[in-house]
Amino acid sequence: MNDTGKQTPGVAVALLYDGRNAPRVTAKGRGELADRILRLAEKHNIPLEGDPELAAILSQIPVGNEIPESLYRAIAEVISFAYMISGKRPPGFKEPEV
Repeated sequence: MNDTGKQTPGVAVALLYDGRNAPRVTAKGRGELADRILRLAEKHNIPLEGDPELAAILSQIPVGNEIPESLYRAIAEVISFAYMISGKRPPGFKEPEV
């Protein structure tokens, strides 16, 4: 039988994207710290992406550093997902003309 309780995540990484510069790692942690990061994100209605492989890669980037160009595509998909589920639009977004 599976345990249906919440498990502590292995790793969590928080990113900040200002719409002008590359996303930046603002927080990261493992175990209990990862759980605290996720609880804070949920409290502030910040969309979460549950990709453990991407989180493991991002956890290697020092806090305060921008993500490397090699991760732009993967992070662009995460940012797009976050905008979509939150109903927001990126800075400078223009609706396509019909």
